[in-house]
Amino acid sequence: MAPEPPTGPTKKKKDSGISGKRILWTVAALVALIIVNVIKDPSFLSIGINHGALNGPLIDVLRNSAPFLLIAVGMTLVVSTAGIDLSVGAVMAVGGAVAMQFLSGAGEGLGSAILAIGLSLVVCAAVGAFNGAWVSLVGLQPFITTLIMMLAGRGIAKVITDGQNVAATNSYVDRMATGAILGIPTAWIFASLLVVLIYVLTRRTALGTQIESVGLNREAARMAGIRPKAILFSVYVISGVLAGAAGLFAVGNVMRVEPTATGLTYEMDAILAVVIGGTSLLGGKFSLSGAYLGALIISLLEETIVWLGIPNAATPAFKAMIVILVCVLQSDLMHKVFARRKRAENGGGKTEKSAAQSTKEALA
Repeated sequence: MAPEPPTGPTKKKKDSGISGKRILWTVAALVALIIVNVIKDPSFLSIGINHGALNGPLIDVLRNSAPFLLIAVGMTLVVSTAGIDLSVGAVMAVGGAVAMQFLSGAGEGLGSAILAIGLSLVVCAAVGAFNGAWVSLVGLQPFITTLIMMLAGRGIAKVITDGQNVAATNSYVDRMATGAILGIPTAWIFASLLVVLIYVLTRRTALGTQIESVGLNREAARMAGIRPKAILFSVYVISGVLAGAAGLFAVGNVMRVEPTATGLTYEMDAILAVVIGGTSLLGGKFSLSGAYLGALIISLLEETIVWLGIPNAATPAFKAMIVILVCVLQSDLMHKVFARRKRAENGGGKTEKSAAQSTKEALA
């Protein structure tokens, strides 16, 4: 007899509640960052119109969030299978290198833009397939596999560009990254549409449940009729394609690719966005909406660092403090503390406990 599914109705309900609370904290962190910027300069919320396009700090956050949104969603799917993809930054460089190298010879034209984008996504899908094959078919650890590709990807990008920084000109790719539709940044619109597409693919079909099942218990998922190898292979391909799209937006902002710098440290930002969004690195249930908000927080952090005039040397520490604070607020420990305090308040004087007592019991 096949074993029972790894999660029952009760567990699912509990997990959903925790996920909802974590998203609330993520929203609170997003609002808090905006408030900090407003306190520093009230004009942070100002939005103007220039040549038919909206502009302002918040609009810049949306425009610059496109790469973060895409790699965060791809990373979320991989992490939910109890894996990791450390190669997304390098894949961004590969995608950008393919597009810029092609356009440097093809020049202007819609056809050239479509071919460059298509070729870039195909190559990045192949890189994702390489990762997926080693993880799913060979059984190599995701950390090792993608770490190798993180190093090799930069080399591939250098080979494509002959080790040079490559610039190109194409108005269609440029408008995709820097233009606006009805005043709203095109990059954010396209990235959001891709996120919605992934959401529909995972939440309106059985794929999302299968991904979560593989992350929770791979053997139980196999015995329930799910093909774990196919699921693992698929999520790495999706992550590769989304990283390639993120690379297109990143290089499209300047129409120039730097193989050694494009996408650098973005893999860490993707992991941070996933964690901030409430998805556990141990695998299982995932939240695309949480990852979306987490990516916006990372983008807002980048803008906040510039807006507050924080020195470059202190940037990593500032970002680390914000991320740690959000993760602590989302932790099970804090949920237990607040839950115990609420029960104590509802129970009257006999059951009332101090915050210190609640913390001690939660730790126990």
